[in-house]
Parts: sequence; structure tokens; C-alpha cells
Amino acid sequence: MTYPSSTYRLQFRNGMDFGRARKLVPYLHELGISHLYASPVMTATSGSTHGYDMTRADEIDPGLGGLEGLRALAGALHECGIGLILDIVPNHMAASLENPWWRSVVTWGAESPLSHHFDIDWSQKLTLPFLGKGFEEELSEGAISLVLDPVYDALALRYYDSFYPLHPGTYRDVLGGHDNLAITATPKSAPDGKAILSSTLTPTGARAALEKYLAAVSADPVRIAAIHAAQPWRLTDWKTASRHLSYRRFFEIAGLVGLRAEDPRVFDDSHRLILDLVHEGTVDGLRIDHIDGLADPQGYLERLRAAVGPDVYIVVEKILEKSEAFATDWPVQGTTGYEFIAALANALVDEREGGRLAHAFKPLKGEEHRGSYTQEMRASKRQMLADNFTGEVRRIALLAKGMADHANADLSRSTLAEAICALIIALPVYRTYLTATTGITERDRQLLASARLEAQEGVRPEVREAIDFIWELLADDKTCNTMPDCVEFRTRFQQLTGPIMAKALEDTLFYRENAFIALNEVGGDPGKPTDGPAAFHAAMQARAKTLPHSLSATSTHDTKRGEDARARLYTLSEAPDRWIAATQRWSSLNARFRRPHAERQVPEPDVEWLIYQSFAGIWPTGGLDDPAAIGALGERTKAYVEKALREAKIGSNWAAPDIDYEKKVTGFVDDLLRHGAFFDDFNETLSPFIDAGLMNSLAQTLIKLTAPGIPDIYQGSERSDFSLVDPDNRPLLDVVSLRVPEKPQPYRTHFMDYKQWLTATVLAARNERSDLFTGPYMPLGFSDGDRQALAFLRGTPEAFAITIVLRLTFGRTLPNALCLMDDAAFGISLLLPPAFEGRTVRSVLDGRTLTLGRELPLAEALASEPVALLLSD
Repeated sequence: MTYPSSTYRLQFRNGMDFGRARKLVPYLHELGISHLYASPVMTATSGSTHGYDMTRADEIDPGLGGLEGLRALAGALHECGIGLILDIVPNHMAASLENPWWRSVVTWGAESPLSHHFDIDWSQKLTLPFLGKGFEEELSEGAISLVLDPVYDALALRYYDSFYPLHPGTYRDVLGGHDNLAITATPKSAPDGKAILSSTLTPTGARAALEKYLAAVSADPVRIAAIHAAQPWRLTDWKTASRHLSYRRFFEIAGLVGLRAEDPRVFDDSHRLILDLVHEGTVDGLRIDHIDGLADPQGYLERLRAAVGPDVYIVVEKILEKSEAFATDWPVQGTTGYEFIAALANALVDEREGGRLAHAFKPLKGEEHRGSYTQEMRASKRQMLADNFTGEVRRIALLAKGMADHANADLSRSTLAEAICALIIALPVYRTYLTATTGITERDRQLLASARLEAQEGVRPEVREAIDFIWELLADDKTCNTMPDCVEFRTRFQQLTGPIMAKALEDTLFYRENAFIALNEVGGDPGKPTDGPAAFHAAMQARAKTLPHSLSATSTHDTKRGEDARARLYTLSEAPDRWIAATQRWSSLNARFRRPHAERQVPEPDVEWLIYQSFAGIWPTGGLDDPAAIGALGERTKAYVEKALREAKIGSNWAAPDIDYEKKVTGFVDDLLRHGAFFDDFNETLSPFIDAGLMNSLAQTLIKLTAPGIPDIYQGSERSDFSLVDPDNRPLLDVVSLRVPEKPQPYRTHFMDYKQWLTATVLAARNERSDLFTGPYMPLGFSDGDRQALAFLRGTPEAFAITIVLRLTFGRTLPNALCLMDDAAFGISLLLPPAFEGRTVRSVLDGRTLTLGRELPLAEALASEPVALLLSD
């Protein structure tokens, strides 16, 4: 297998297509990238900004350039020695009528030849939760009518711009006096229901006569209701999806329907084009989206590996909790790298002081949200289960009830549902991996046993009994094998725990617990203190042994903030007293801008705290003198704050947003940026944090490029990434002017050029001496106890590379320069093992030659650059 040496993630759509990407190829070659890592490129819903809402598994999106455009891009890449990794989505497709498979299912119901491609419960009608209100209310308001679909020449119930096709078997009852129209369609002959009436509409006046008849029927709500009742589907209010849905959705998005990828036929149909692209050499590697959503992730990956062969690079999107190990028996090269971001926090955050921010934040939280982080985590999970996933819980509880009755256990469905929720709340990871073929691993048994004990704390005796019963179904293979529906129960339980964890943690708690938002990142755990360089080194040693070819990400399309914003925010932990004092000063200064709302002043103190940190993360490095730049910053911040308020689900939420409240909070943001005294104070206060943050940015860049793993660069982040969560983090690249600059001086004003040059320079060294960066990982210590710098060695005494970066530089950098004050490194030396004494090394960034002793003064290693990479001769 040819492994990537680096990847460059490119977001297609939003102006980026294959033709534009081809213009980027010379730059990627110049930068030193080995593989372009493309976001999903299959045909998606109209206007899709991301491509994860796929409508065609058998088509490359024509809007991007189609199949030939993708092949042309791959050809241009391959000519420059660059491979192509494709992000694919096996878990779900768009529940959209633009999707021919979904249209077939809506048209024919369970009779559709594709009815079992999707994870649908066919014991009931297919629910279509896409109405703004209930069906009866929409009907009474005239929003639903019977029409001839102008594109498909088929009968449909129209709701605004959507045409829901009628089952052809109901046509004769619907058409009444028009029953002379020939209807010969079958699920096999017309799977998508297209052109069912075309041949009968060709006589002059036939179409107009039919449309007149349909309009007359539409005037009778009772008749429309009867037609609706005769269909294999029913239209419902979108808000009902959380309570009842007949298909598995992606998280809580009803517009994305789960695929049954575990079915060989579904696998073949949904992967045929992908496999062809791999076999013909167009695609060189695959990134698997949302692996935890699948019924059997390992089984899927084994089938995929068998289909593509042993030499294709594969990584999976898998979020690992802090102490969770990756399943090394999966036939893949690793993950997309969220855990690497969490490891970097250990390297760069001041582990001794980080808790000070949390201590200051605690009294800012509202009365109803004063629990510990762990308590808030459980509360967020409980809220998700009760408000957003009640339908999924009900379905799992019904399966459990059937097995309880089979076992003559006197357990009610409600008690079993309570037990299921208690176990999910207590589970410390996204999911377990119990399957019908492999059963339960010892790792999963221990996880479930621990969750069982925690779930039983403080519950009623009957719930404790139900927890024991559920645990036995999950953890005892012998018991499960004797129970009907146990395999399905296990599958659905596991497919629910992941969404609950993700929505409770990433999309709820991370917007409530804002003490130190730098740690509120996918794969992170802000509830636990960072453990410092020792923990980082331990993580990298393990990574070198078990996941040497995992991607090492610092920014992705899903991160909550860009890598440089996060690096700057890390510095708040270095000077918490100064930051806390500043926020108290600003709070008094801006008190007059708060507005009354529902018997309180808004923004609330904890929200105001979030706003100041958000400003700190994205404040331009050169300050804000241009009114247009101030306006752009304000718009970005307001969009982020609105999202944060809704995700927190305290003052507002997505289901029923409090628009008045949101406007008052975002109005506060506008007021801040127009307030000269605050503006000047903030700008001055932030300046040393900016300098230290830029040093952090360069440190994490060099670490990523040289640590175990494959460095992954998110589009444009090689220059800078001070973005917030999507869509702020999806910039359109200027593919024409992107070039690697000549070596710039390490000044604040040259930061973007320097970071880009650093990336290209180190990648060139990595490509030239690849053997050094695939070898063992050795932590190196400093004479100050690793407080102010971090270093590691890759390789052996015969051939090696040494990475040296600074940490905790707040107050130690020269203003506006990317270097330490003259005396900041005084007396600090890198400690080297005896085997490396006397070796000659070349400093990659400045070309100097150094001879190593038992110690290397830090000031000498960083004589002219903010970071150092030393290569043995």
C-alpha cells in the first residue's frame, strides 16, 4: 500500500467544482501535498452546501463537472504525483423526491424494488414529516392539492414546491370518470413512477381536461383526505419526527434516511460507482463518513476492504473519547483525526491554570444550570432522549418488551424505556460494537458493566430490574441468542447511543459550558483537565504504534472553530487572571447595552462571557481599522452566537427559536463593535494573547507535520484559519493566486505567509526524508521540566528528526514578532540521550548546522525562528 504523506481537504460546492480544483493542482504540488482529500461529490440535493445529502449513488454531481470532470481532475492530480481520496457516505441518503430510490419508495411503498434499501419499518405507513403544520391544518388552509406532476406526468399531492406521488394502484379511485386512462405501470416497469400517464395525455385537450378535473377534486378537502389516507405514506408535521418516524434518520435530521448498508445488495447498489472509480485508478483512497451509524461497522469495512483490495488507503470518521482505544482489528488505516486535536490541547494548554477559567465561569451560569460538567452532560443526554429521540426510544422499548414477555419478566414498556435511557446516559462512549457474528468483546462488556452500575444509582427497584434485563440482552450472547429480536435490539440500541452522545455533547453541552471554549471541540473533553506534555507524549507514542497512518487534523468541516482561533484561545489559560479581570471590566463598561427580556437582562453573564471569547478567537491579527472589516466580524459573530443560543437550548432552540431574545443578544454584539471605549480596551488587552496565539499556531503546525500520523490540511488553513463553525469554516479558495511565498520574516504581519512557507518547507523535508517520519517516537525533555517548550524525536540514532516548539509563551514574546524576548529562554536546554551526542544535524528552517551535545540550549535551537526542525545528516 502507498500511504499518503499529507492530505489537503477540499470542500466542493459553494463555488468549488472540478474545473476550479484543477487550477489548484500546481499549487498543491508546490506545497508538497501527496493526496487531495475531497468532500462528497455524488449528486446531492439542489443547493446542497456539503454533499452529505446524496440523492444519487450512481452519479457524480453534474453541477461539479460530472464523472468526466472528476476523471479529468484525477488525471491532473496523478500527472503531478498526487492521489485522490474520496469522502463517501454509506450510512444515509437524502429523503428527497430528487432521490430516485426514495421517490420509488414513496411511489410504491413496500412494493418498491428499493423498499428495503432504506431502514424503514414497513409494519406501518411511511411517514413523511415535511409539513410546516399538521396535515389537517395544512389541508384546511388550502396548502395541499391534487395535481399532475409536470415533470413526472404522474398524480401527486402538491405541498408548495413538493409533489408527493400517489401509488399507481390508487389512480382509478382518484380519477373517477377519467378511468379510461390506461394505467399499466408496475414497480418493476416504472420504479420511480415516471410517465405513468404520459401516453394518455397526448390527445389534444386531454391534459387540460385532467387538470381541470384534479382542480375540482382539490376543492373537496374530504376527498383529498381520503386520497391521502389511501397512500402507503402519510404527510406529517416536521415536529412529529422526534416522536414518531417510520425510518431511521441521520441524528435528528428527518431529511436524511438511513441506508441498510449491511445488506449485500444495498452495499453493491450504493458502492458500484465508487468501486469502479477505485478499480479504474481514478480514486486512490476512501474516507468513510459516520461509521458509527452503520448496523455493523466492522462487517461493512471488511466487505469494503474485500471489494477494493488490500492496497487502498481507508480512514473512517470515528470520534474517540479521551481514554477510548481505536478498534485496530478494523481493516482500515485509522481515523480522520479528531483525537489528534484533543492531544494537541495537552501539549499547548496550561494544565496548571486551565481550571481558573472554569472557576470564574461557574457563578455566571444560570440558576437552573449550576451542576457539574458531568451532571450537565447527563442532563443534556436526558434532554435529547426525552425531547428529540422519543420515537427511537419507543421503538427500542417495544423490542425489549417483546423479549421481556418472552422471558416471562414482569416489566412494563415504560419501565424498560426508562432503563434503556439510563444505560445510554451512563455510557461513556459514542457506541459499542456488538454484532450477530462476533458477539461482545471484553472491552464492550466492561463498558456496559460500568454503565449498568452507574445507571442503577438512585433508581426505583423495578427500573433496576429492567436495567439488569437490558444489560443481559446486550452483554450476554447466550441470552441474546435465545431471544427473538435481540440482534435487532442490539443494533438499534447502538445506532441510538452515538446520536445521543453527539447531540448532547457537541451540539448542546459545548454551547452551555463555555468556561474555556478552546477545549469545546469534537473529540475533546472539557470536563476533564488537560494533562500536559506527558499526556501528549504518551498519546503520540501509542499513535506511532497503533495508528501511524491515521490523519492528523487540526481543522475540519466539523470543528467548532478554526485551528488558529483555537490556538489563540489556548493562551487564555496562560493568563487567566488578566482575562478574568478584563471580562469584569468589559461587563461593567457594556452594562448599558443589555436589554430586558422575560424578567432578566440579556445577554446573560455566561452568554456575554462566550461573546468575549468568540471575539478573542477571531479578532484580526492587525486589529480593526476598516469599517467593512468590523461589519464582517460582527456578522460572523452574530451568526455564530445565534447558532450557539439555539444549540444550548436554554434561551432559544431550533424547534421554536425565540427570535426576540436572539435579536437582543445579537444587537449587543453590534453595540460592542460601535463602542469606542470597549473596542480600544479589547484591542489593547488582546494584543499579547494574539502574539502568544500565533506562536501556538506555528507550534501546532510543526507538531502536526512531524508527529505520528498523516498531516491533514484543511483548505486554506495552511495560511490561516480563524473561522467559526459552518458555514464560516468553508471559504472559497482563490485558486489562481495561491502560491508558496519566499521565506518571510517571522513577524505578526507576515504570519499567514510564514505559516504557509513553514508548511511547504517541512512537507518538502518530509517528502525527501520520509523514513525519518515513520520511525519510532521518542519524547525529549527540557531542563525546566518541560514547562516552556516541547520536543520529540522521530527515528533512531542512525537517522532521526527532532521537533522543537515553544509552549506557554504569553508575556515572553516580542510585541508583533514571532519570537521570544532575548532572555525568555535563558537557562533552558533540550536534554538528549547519550546515543545522539556528537551527531551533526541540519536546521531545516534556517539552514544552520549544529552539533549535538548532551544538552542543546533552547536559545540556540531557536536562534532565528519561532520553531525548529532538526534533521540528522
